[in-house]
Amino acid sequence: MKIIESLKNDWVKQIKKLEQKKHRDQQNRYLIEGEHLVEEAIAFNAPVESFIITESALTTHISLVEKMDVEKIIQVTDDIMKHISGLPSPQPVAAIVEKNIAEIKLASATRLLLLDNVQDPGNVGTMIRTADAAGFDAVILGEGTADIYNSKVVRSMQGSQFHIQIEEADLLKKIDELKQSSVTLYGTELNEEAISYQEINKDHKLGIILGNEGQGVSREVLENTDYNVYIPMKGQAESLNVAIAAGIIMFSV
Repeated sequence: MKIIESLKNDWVKQIKKLEQKKHRDQQNRYLIEGEHLVEEAIAFNAPVESFIITESALTTHISLVEKMDVEKIIQVTDDIMKHISGLPSPQPVAAIVEKNIAEIKLASATRLLLLDNVQDPGNVGTMIRTADAAGFDAVILGEGTADIYNSKVVRSMQGSQFHIQIEEADLLKKIDELKQSSVTLYGTELNEEAISYQEINKDHKLGIILGNEGQGVSREVLENTDYNVYIPMKGQAESLNVAIAAGIIMFSV
């Protein structure tokens, strides 16, 4: 176990930089915070580089500490944990995890979620978590979609990044690949000329595409789907939050 007590320590400075995407990309790692996420990382054999823990947590979280590789534990002061944390009330346990996005295994994927320029981190994290809960095999993040390793996305996913395949890709190119793998693609749009989501054929491989919070799925993407679907509204609201819409559709298929 290593002990770090100075805010001026070079390691602390590098971890603080992980708040920015460019540094997460350069260092190829990101921060997770809280007992639950660290438990999930351990349980699913995530590539954990180091466990960060305060002195008090060594006794208050003893059962979790016992699961950690002692050589990877870094004990820090409360001030350091507060400094590197993205939370208003920092947790006493965190970890640094290597980024682990790879091309999805299309041969084994039967249910996929594709996100087209979904910019809100909370929405992206919630949709990935919902895809995991609904039994989807993979999530594909198109250009313009919030970075999966953004701290708000990480908190919203609640560990689902360790359970489900996730890939960042050019959506149009990926759509071509999916079609070649016999995946039927359904775009979503506010258009009653589209088919109801309840008419989606559940008996084949399928991909559901959700789009930008304000603009929806781009016209270019919609023109390359097999079908476009909408959710019929029973009340007076004109639309649904994109994460809510995604949940309704994913749990229906």
